[in-house]
Amino acid sequence: MVDWKDKVILVTGGTGSFGRKFIEIMLNEFHPAKLIVYSRDEQKQHEMRQMGFQHENLRYFIGDIRDLERLRRAFQGVDFVVHAAALKQVPACEYNPMEAVKTNILGSSNVIDAALDANVKRVIALSTDKAVNPINLYGATKLAAEKLFVQSNAYAGGRETRYACVRYGNVVGSRGSVVPVFLRQRKTGKITITDERMTRFWISLEQGVRFVIRCLEEMYGGEVFVPKIPSMKVIDLARAVAPEAEIEIIGIRPGEKLHEVLISEDEARTVIELDDMYVVQPAAALWFGREWESKGEPIDDDFRYVSNTNSDWLNVDDIQKFIAPFENPTER
Repeated sequence: MVDWKDKVILVTGGTGSFGRKFIEIMLNEFHPAKLIVYSRDEQKQHEMRQMGFQHENLRYFIGDIRDLERLRRAFQGVDFVVHAAALKQVPACEYNPMEAVKTNILGSSNVIDAALDANVKRVIALSTDKAVNPINLYGATKLAAEKLFVQSNAYAGGRETRYACVRYGNVVGSRGSVVPVFLRQRKTGKITITDERMTRFWISLEQGVRFVIRCLEEMYGGEVFVPKIPSMKVIDLARAVAPEAEIEIIGIRPGEKLHEVLISEDEARTVIELDDMYVVQPAAALWFGREWESKGEPIDDDFRYVSNTNSDWLNVDDIQKFIAPFENPTER
């Protein structure tokens, strides 16, 4: 177990939805020696301060993950890094492909290099279900970032620096997610969805943060951690947000999947199942990260963790409980 009170933690993309919730929970419950918000937008950092994110152990660093020298300076004296910075909007990445590559792939490479140079102990990166069998550029860049984080453990040599990833599904109410879109559409009396068969994995922001904290505590290096989370039908989400609204089917968009995959059958050979998560172990060539074989059970070689064949489902009532914090009752 980690003694957080003497740890210095840096979060890239620290002003985003995940970063704010991570900082809130760390300050309120774990009390680290120092917590650093690393992001490129001074306005969002100012807004965070205005929201009450002011603490004697909290620091705000302006910087872009594309800037290796700034990362090297920011990482000095840091014990743990949570890498949450990314370009994540699928249409934006499709229209600005090189920008997605520069941030999600080259920026991740910079985080890896800077952490190694600064002797950071543990680095964990946030990935996505869209990185599995990707069909859009966002997913492809996140897959490349995953591979970089797993295989870069080979660079550690005799150093303590270790890299791992967490991979989970859609985060309820996060910036750019479908919930705020549906809440806006509700005012018009019409909700648009792309396909009535569509399913998605779902996790709350707090669940995601607590999962990342747990993985930081338990990682050996080289793993991809996947939580066991429920699925939901997008059409049920629309009914939960606006039960009386008309639902219009507009057709699936380029780069969009009907169902999301968190573990593919090609990964199954190295996956260990625990009570509440799966661990995708690294290739046997790495010197660590396979300690999970003694902590859980292997899965069948043909196993796939897919949103439409999941055993855990949310119904309309369950979804309404998830989205309650984002509701404004006066809008109904």
